[in-house]
Amino acid sequence: MIDKVLGVILGGGQGSRLSPLTQTRSKPAVPIAGKYRLVDIPISNCLNSGIHRMFVLTQFNSASLNKHIKNTYHFSHFSTAFVDILAAEQTVQNAGWFQGTADAVRQCMHHIVSHEFDYILILSGDQLYQMDFKEMIEKHIEANAEITIATIPVTAKDATDFGILKADEDNMITSFTEKPKTGLEDWVSDTGEEMQSEGRNFLASMGIYVFNREYLINILNENEEEKDFGKEILPRAIENSRVLSYQYEGYWTDIGNISSFFEANLGLTDEIPKFNMFDSNHTIFTRARMLPPSKISGTTLEKAIIAEGCIVQASRVEHAVLGIRARIGKHTVVTNAYIMGSDRYQTLEEIQSETSKGNALIGIGDRCYINNAIIDKNCRIGNDVKINGGSHLEDGDFETYAVKDGIVVVKKGAVLQSGTVI
Repeated sequence: MIDKVLGVILGGGQGSRLSPLTQTRSKPAVPIAGKYRLVDIPISNCLNSGIHRMFVLTQFNSASLNKHIKNTYHFSHFSTAFVDILAAEQTVQNAGWFQGTADAVRQCMHHIVSHEFDYILILSGDQLYQMDFKEMIEKHIEANAEITIATIPVTAKDATDFGILKADEDNMITSFTEKPKTGLEDWVSDTGEEMQSEGRNFLASMGIYVFNREYLINILNENEEEKDFGKEILPRAIENSRVLSYQYEGYWTDIGNISSFFEANLGLTDEIPKFNMFDSNHTIFTRARMLPPSKISGTTLEKAIIAEGCIVQASRVEHAVLGIRARIGKHTVVTNAYIMGSDRYQTLEEIQSETSKGNALIGIGDRCYINNAIIDKNCRIGNDVKINGGSHLEDGDFETYAVKDGIVVVKKGAVLQSGTVI
């Protein structure tokens, strides 16, 4: 059954709500958990579910995403497995960019249908979760459905941010509303005793879909003016097709903005995190790097995740994620922070030359204080720099950093001279 499934992962749009992390990269290419990229999550979920044929549809700032996929997902020459990139392209039929999720699949359909499959699994490239898709596809087949939508129970507070569905006793979806602001009481569903005890009474679409092959081809061809699955294609399909709700009750979060991204990363440092990176049944695959182990000197660590190749001399690192090749100087304190690390090490000669000129090195210098912050890759933060994010800071976008919801985001490759205070 799984051999009849083809995966399609949507690379997303401009990702402006996740800016400045998306100024030079697409959302799925944003580093997460210190050593992965967001796109590794849906790809790994597919591989763990036995789905070994995938397309990734890319468009905005796609160079780093394309490079990551090319350098990461290699399979045997004797295998039919692949993770291929389908970039937006001009053709005789389509002269423009992707206009939405459905339009992206429509424009790439001539590449997709050249492969044999009965079912197509459409995923987002910017969500954090661990799901076995085999069960979802089995339920789809058993119900003789034409579409299956993965749904997750949410609270009334969260319901206003999602597409909300209603299903009958057979879990067939009967109605849909996009981000309801009023009349929520009409959209309460029977989500089960456990979910209801947590106040999660509404079924939200997770943006994860299974389509029958011929049904998807037909529905995309019927109304070419419909550009988006969630807002246009699915509401119409619910009226005259068999659309199944597959309820998922595990951890899932949509990395839609800086605060949700920040919360998801720091949540990984919990004693028992909601997203379990240490589950051997749900391996997260990523690029294999030949990095040395991390070296830590004189540092108190508390609730910290430290990736490979770090050199840490800080006095304290608490509730923080340190990405690959992160360097932190002496007597520095890092709390409530995601330090993404860097793409390379500086040589001893470079370090001596930069130090003699009084320039900041790649990484974080001595005697710094970093709190409520995201430090993007390849930043140079000098000595005695103080970054203290919080509600006291107004949102804003500046030359070397931005503030969103009180979180200070130092931009990729930015230089903060010694003594800088934010």
